[in-house]
Amino acid sequence: MELHVTPALTLLREHHLLDHTNNLTDFTATSVSYDSRKVEEGTLFFCKGNFMPKYLAMAKEKGAVAYVSEQEYAEGGDLPAIIVRDEQKAMALLGAAFYGFPQYDLKIIGITGTKGKTTTAYFADHILEHATNNHVALFSTLDRVLGNGPADRFKSDLTTPESLDLFHDMRKAVDNGMTHLVMEVSSQAYKKNRTYGLKYDIGIFLNISPDHIGRNEHPTFADYLHCKEQLLVNSKTCIINAEDPHLIDVYYAAKATSQPDGIYLFARNGADVQLPTGAEIDFEYSNDLEDLHESEFELTAVSEKAKKLQLDHRYTTSVPGDYNEGNAVAAIISSALVGASAEDALQTLDNVHIRGRMEMQKSTQHGTIYIDYAHNYASLKRLLSFLKRQTTAGKVTVVLGATGDKGISRREGFGKALSEERPDRVILTTDDPGFEDPQIIAREINSHIEPGSVSQIDYIMDREEAIKSAIKDSGRDDIVVLAGKGEDPYQKIKGVDTPYATDSKIAADYVTEIEK
Repeated sequence: MELHVTPALTLLREHHLLDHTNNLTDFTATSVSYDSRKVEEGTLFFCKGNFMPKYLAMAKEKGAVAYVSEQEYAEGGDLPAIIVRDEQKAMALLGAAFYGFPQYDLKIIGITGTKGKTTTAYFADHILEHATNNHVALFSTLDRVLGNGPADRFKSDLTTPESLDLFHDMRKAVDNGMTHLVMEVSSQAYKKNRTYGLKYDIGIFLNISPDHIGRNEHPTFADYLHCKEQLLVNSKTCIINAEDPHLIDVYYAAKATSQPDGIYLFARNGADVQLPTGAEIDFEYSNDLEDLHESEFELTAVSEKAKKLQLDHRYTTSVPGDYNEGNAVAAIISSALVGASAEDALQTLDNVHIRGRMEMQKSTQHGTIYIDYAHNYASLKRLLSFLKRQTTAGKVTVVLGATGDKGISRREGFGKALSEERPDRVILTTDDPGFEDPQIIAREINSHIEPGSVSQIDYIMDREEAIKSAIKDSGRDDIVVLAGKGEDPYQKIKGVDTPYATDSKIAADYVTEIEK
């Protein structure tokens, strides 16, 4: 991979990003990086994020051939400087160019939503694995899968990676023979222009509810919605959950760049949907069966364009929860639009396992333990409501915390969900506190719990001890819900990813210990 200065400058000019250059030479970059620690001879270095001039001095010393920045730095000396109006946009464009525009060799499905992105991504990934004979890459909150070798699968750091990492991984996937890519697209990806210039074959909009709103993320809900809608603006074909209360706004965002025939709407049969003028439902689905182990639903094509996909069937998914049926529907439609069939979905949806999503552990004396990534109002409320409908539980105990430095609105959302679903005991604990005090976060959650709605509220800041307390104090018919972290093996504490055994392992080990 390489990038010559002339096409790089041309690309920046085409997007009106180039401000000026200084000390320009006729160079060819043989690597790209925004991390001075990873610079080598021939690197085009990007000054981004929480940048300090000493990083540029380090990059120059290690062999950088030029740097891209929004301003000149004395530390760059006589190093060629490419000064741009937006560093993040420039990095995305030049990253794609350096890696040979790998997106053009992939059929890409992008998925956004406040909840359900990961479940939908795994559904679509499994369907397309069957359809393509294992030639599908996956960029999800949990995993990055670039090929079929052991080294091609690893844990994700971000839902949507930085642009240089994103295009690097796409190139690796293409080189590994992958023909399709399923990727989650966070609102932050658009807020920070990580996906600038990237076009998707299919864009899926699942839902939106207040989340990721705070001092370090989105300043307002309107900003959050705008960023999520950008996926549809940058997609050839759009799939939208018509039950979302912001449907009209979302639909017209999609219509700005897609013809109506390129927009598919789906909804549960009988749902109260406020359709935009001239729009119609394309797919309806009906719940036939749901329990703690699987869901079964009937999918019916309503519009003429939907009928052409031949997806009418009864489908069974191994991921429980009636709220996951819409995720499965989105995955079925999107996969069909890039070459899969109903048979591919029928053969795979009942074999999907997603780490940290509705995992269940049974004990003989201390009830049933559910581990789920539920990390905002909507997902926690849905989870608790579903468990309440599906079980005849005695006492219900919920263990949760809220992240620090981001997602500030989740704290109020948790309080609201707990007030409405009324578990018997809540243990407030630590969950990626960042640079904040987890005790203060916990007390903020509690301030939003309606007095009298929860019988017992405890503070146990050691998450492992909180989990053990919840299990120890539960009886044979009780339920323990461990919410928020799923299978995350780290706690983010004061800028450090501190190893954490995971909720699942702590619970399993403790049950084994006390039931010997």
